[in-house]
Amino acid sequence: MTAGLPASEKVTSDALLARILTSLDDDKAEDVVTIDLRGRSSVADHMVICSGRSSRQVGAIAEKLIDRLKEDFGLICKIEGKEQGDWVLIDAGDVIVHVFRPEVREFYQLEKMWLSAPASYGAAVTKPGAGHA
Repeated sequence: MTAGLPASEKVTSDALLARILTSLDDDKAEDVVTIDLRGRSSVADHMVICSGRSSRQVGAIAEKLIDRLKEDFGLICKIEGKEQGDWVLIDAGDVIVHVFRPEVREFYQLEKMWLSAPASYGAAVTKPGAGHA
């Protein structure tokens, strides 16, 4: 268990992204895609898109992620769509997370809107600055 940050210490977007990817991996989220939005959007630094196999799993992935971010970083995330469980949007500040049922994800094809942005596939977590030339 990770201790929460002091109120005066702001979490970096890369640390937040790493924790989100770990949480999604822990909860068996599928087809995780991370899109780097830095320099392309003023709304967030990263977007994460993933799938759950059912409405119940989509809701559980989202709920556990929100709980972990609150516990670890003291973040109160905004959430939309949890009741339906088809597409849950989690606004964690510098990272926006979309959790879809596979059919809904295929229908909206959100990744295609950001296709020209750098993307990474899978829940592999890299340390900030690692792998960048």
